[in-house]
Amino acid sequence: MSALDRLAATIAARKGADPESSWTAKLLAKGPEKCAEKFGEEAVEAIIEAVKGDRERLTSEAADVLYHLLVMLASRDVALAEVLAELERREGTSGIAEKAARS
Repeated sequence: MSALDRLAATIAARKGADPESSWTAKLLAKGPEKCAEKFGEEAVEAIIEAVKGDRERLTSEAADVLYHLLVMLASRDVALAEVLAELERREGTSGIAEKAARS
């Protein structure tokens, strides 16, 4: 089990927890819109660190992005396994071809 799998399992387990006892439960209790907003904030922070070129800060912010992405997915009952299956489906397909197929 990868670190992402363990994190996703922890987030799923906290879904029904008391919001006063868990940051994850608190985020989930605020609803999908707030989870999406928080993901966006973290993504912007990662972008800023990428532009600055600070590897250590970018690594930290990237971890925050992954955590908040998983929380946002959980808020809409989308499992990490579903996202990974989609990535596997796309594997070996040119990004240009994949994007053209969406149109």
